[in-house]
Amino acid sequence: MLKSFLKLFEDSHKQNEPAYTVELATAALLSEIVNADNQVTETEREEYEKQLRKHVNVDDDAMALLLKRGQETADDAIDLVHFTQVLNKHCNADERVRVVKSLWSIAYADESLAPLEESTIRQIADLLYVPHSQYIKTKLDVVENTQ
Repeated sequence: MLKSFLKLFEDSHKQNEPAYTVELATAALLSEIVNADNQVTETEREEYEKQLRKHVNVDDDAMALLLKRGQETADDAIDLVHFTQVLNKHCNADERVRVVKSLWSIAYADESLAPLEESTIRQIADLLYVPHSQYIKTKLDVVENTQ
């Protein structure tokens, strides 16, 4: 009887844990920057898709669904930890740095950087264990390419 109770508890606990794929976690993190300054522009949406395509290899229908689900998942999220945990578990350091660079690209897509965008990127970079030097380097790379 105790075993069946414990199994029921474990099963219900597993169902309550969100299971994010690397693709969905990446889409949600990128979406966080699109929405960070509360002024979503078409340029940012286009950059969001462009950057997500760099990280996932799916067809157009799957990409449309992933963009939508990434947005919804980010909107429903309480924090960023669940997403960054997935990337930390399944991505190497270079892949995580590329995600941070994509975040900067989205933030600068509208040619302005809101303080909340920069703060959010800093938080994500910290959660992804990206060294501060890489955080700054990726920012400078993006700034140089947008000028």
